[in-house]
Amino acid sequence: MAGKRGTPDLVIVLITIVLLGVGVVMVFSASSVASLMEHKDPYYYLKRQLLWAALGLLGMGILSHLDYRLYRRLAFPGIVISLILLGLVLVVGPIIGGSRRWLPLGITGFQPSELAKLCLVIFIAAYCDRWRGNLRHFLTGFLPPLLVVGLVVGLIMLEPDFGTGAVVFMNAMIMLFGAGASLWHMLLVALGALPCLLVLIIKAPYRLRRLLAFIDPWADPLDSGWNIIQSLLAIGSGGLFGLGLGQGREKYLYLPEAHTDFIFAILGEELGFLGAATVVLLFFLFAWRGLKIALSSPDFFGCMLALGITSMVAFQALLNIGVVTGSLPITGITLPFISFGGSSLTITLAGVGILLNISRWRA
Repeated sequence: MAGKRGTPDLVIVLITIVLLGVGVVMVFSASSVASLMEHKDPYYYLKRQLLWAALGLLGMGILSHLDYRLYRRLAFPGIVISLILLGLVLVVGPIIGGSRRWLPLGITGFQPSELAKLCLVIFIAAYCDRWRGNLRHFLTGFLPPLLVVGLVVGLIMLEPDFGTGAVVFMNAMIMLFGAGASLWHMLLVALGALPCLLVLIIKAPYRLRRLLAFIDPWADPLDSGWNIIQSLLAIGSGGLFGLGLGQGREKYLYLPEAHTDFIFAILGEELGFLGAATVVLLFFLFAWRGLKIALSSPDFFGCMLALGITSMVAFQALLNIGVVTGSLPITGITLPFISFGGSSLTITLAGVGILLNISRWRA
C-alpha cells in the first residue's frame, strides 16, 4: 500500500467550489420570484442553500481526511440502514407533489433516496472488491448485487421517483461493468427491465404523456409539453452571452421547478451559451479527474469507489442537462452542486469528500 501524499486532488476541489458557487448564485436568481410569492422573502431559498452548502463543505472536508478503506466495513450496515429508511418514507413520509420522498425532521426534511445512492456505491465497491473473480458468473457473482440494486430501485420507484431510480440503476450497471461483469448479462437485465418499464407506464399514464411530449411537445403545449417548451424558450432566448444575471423571464412562474430540476435552463437564459457550455465543461473535467483518481487508486475497492462516485455525479448531470435541453424525456432529477436541495447537495459533497480521500493515495 502506498503512503499518503499530501493534499487531495486540487482540480476536483476547484471544480466543486466553482460549481457550488455558480449554484448558489443561480438558486438565488432562479428562486427569488417564487420565494417572494410563496414565503414573502426573496432570500428564502438562498439562505437554505447557503446553509446546506456550508454543512456539505464541512462534511466534504472531514471525509477527505477519513481513510476511505474504513467504508469497506460499513458497506453492509449502510445499505441495510438505507433500505430501512426507504421503506419508512413510504409509510410515514408526507405526500408532496404526489410522492412520498421525504422524512420530516423538524424544520426540514431528509430524502433517503439520496443517502441510498451513496450507500449503494459503497456496497457495490465492497462487493466487487471481495467477489471480483466471480462477477462473470451470473448466479454466484452478478445476481447477488443485482438483487440489492433491484430492491433499492424498487423502493425508490414506489415513492415514486423515476429520475433517482434511473440514476441509481445506471450507476450500479456502470460499476459492475467496470468491475468486469459480463456485457451479455447486463443486456439480459436490460431486456428483463423492459416489461417493468411498461408496467410503470401503464400504472402512471403521466409517464406516457411525458414520453409523447418528448417526441412532440407542441402536440400538447399547455399541459404535458409545457415544461420542455418553456425550458427551450429560456435556453434559446439566452443566445451567446445571455440576458444578464437576474434578467431572465422564465422564472416569473412560466417555467416550473426553475430553481431545482430546470435550473440549467435559467442558467442558459441568463448566462447564455458560453455560461451553459462552461458548466458542461466543468462536469466533463470532474468526470475526467474522477476517472483518473479511480485508475490511480492503490486497490480495487478504492478504484470502484472512485468510479461509482464519479459516475454518480456525471451521469446525473448528463441526465438533467439532457432533460432540460429536450434530448431526453422529462424526469425529475436535480443538477449536482447547482440545483436547490439539501439532501442532494450534502450527500453529493460527502461523496466528493470520499473521492478526495482516495486521491490522497497513489498506486
